[in-house]
Amino acid sequence: MMKFEAQILSKEIIKPSSPEIHKKEPFKLCVFDQLTPTTYAPIIVFYAPSDTNTTNILTQLKKSLSETLNILYPFSGRIFSNMFIHDFDAGVPFLSARIGCRLSEFLRHHQIETLNNLLPCPPFYKESNHQGPLLVCQVTMFACGGVALGICASHKITDAKTGFILTFVWRTICQGYHPEIKFPALSKASLIFPPKNPMPKNYISMMENLWFTKGNFITRKFVFNEEAIAILKDMAKGEVQTTPTRTEAVSGFIWKCSMAASRAIQGTLKPSIVVQAVNMRSKGKLTTLDGSVGNVFWWASALSNPAETGTELSTLVELMSQSIAVFDDEYMRSIQGEQGFEAIAEHLNQLELLFSFEKPDIFAFTSWINTDFHKLDFGWGQPCSFAILGKAGPEFRNFTVLVETKYGKGIEAWITLDETKMSALQKDHEFLNFASPSPQISSL
Repeated sequence: MMKFEAQILSKEIIKPSSPEIHKKEPFKLCVFDQLTPTTYAPIIVFYAPSDTNTTNILTQLKKSLSETLNILYPFSGRIFSNMFIHDFDAGVPFLSARIGCRLSEFLRHHQIETLNNLLPCPPFYKESNHQGPLLVCQVTMFACGGVALGICASHKITDAKTGFILTFVWRTICQGYHPEIKFPALSKASLIFPPKNPMPKNYISMMENLWFTKGNFITRKFVFNEEAIAILKDMAKGEVQTTPTRTEAVSGFIWKCSMAASRAIQGTLKPSIVVQAVNMRSKGKLTTLDGSVGNVFWWASALSNPAETGTELSTLVELMSQSIAVFDDEYMRSIQGEQGFEAIAEHLNQLELLFSFEKPDIFAFTSWINTDFHKLDFGWGQPCSFAILGKAGPEFRNFTVLVETKYGKGIEAWITLDETKMSALQKDHEFLNFASPSPQISSL
């Protein structure tokens, strides 16, 4: 097996280029930022050799990042007391590295775990340093002139939409365009969902338990093509009038097969909980949050007790759909403002009750579909490939990230499971009838 070790050449701190940064008021966290554990969410984008040499690419990326931080200044700061971000002159660590192989060799022969060599910090580790940087970047240059850009954003202030905002502004500036990029709603989330001071420690601990649990977790990527998704959508419809979306059908199917993997190991079907990240920007007419930075999402939860409900795909998808339907206009109004924490606390108490239910399996899902990370053109062309994980931390969770394939309407599922469940899943004939194991980083 080829070795893909990256050699770090330099590390510097990129700071906002404008002196106006010193006049910024502290950026207040929203309540969902407070409840989100400190960990880094990664993406890696690969660029084939281009007419732009790697030295110029490095220079352009660093200069445009500095200008980006003038606009999205929270990424340049540090969190204080789980309440706000300050010290915007602290900056973003930026690593330059090189790797001795060609890009094509890496894409063809890599293992998912080797992706960590292209990231500036381990992905989805349980971080104890709550005053660490909120963004870290690494540019790795291949022997052929190809480039990998690894971005690790702290989930403390970054959900999928925030990640899209960050990369959109950065690439636009790097391309040489300087329109009036403004985000007047940058701090809007903390006005609508104000922070709780102090945040009860039991809720913070409970959310850490949702994200992290001890185990040996591995990540593998599977591709669902359009034909497979169409069949799954039909299977998932059941007796309801509305055909499930491709995300709902694929998520429900992965949940079903993960439950089967658990049964293959334990010999019996355990109660199973699924939690789904719900983007609240599209709920409750909160369009003013479109340009906000932070975690404007919350968890929808559903419980399946197979002894009562069975494991039919249509039943599981209906359970997932019902859990998201809770996020209606009335609920969204109830969690806003200073009094909103009462409703949020009630939701947390319900989650805690679910988690204590006969030690259930917990499976988490998030969708990064429509985030356009596979179109990140900084001025030297769109990525030739794209990856989002690597080797997750030893304390993580059964977790699936869904992204769309570049061509068609397929879905890539980056599934993280404990080692025994993953081994069972990879032998599940029903699962493999629809999901194709992908040894390549991306199907782009």
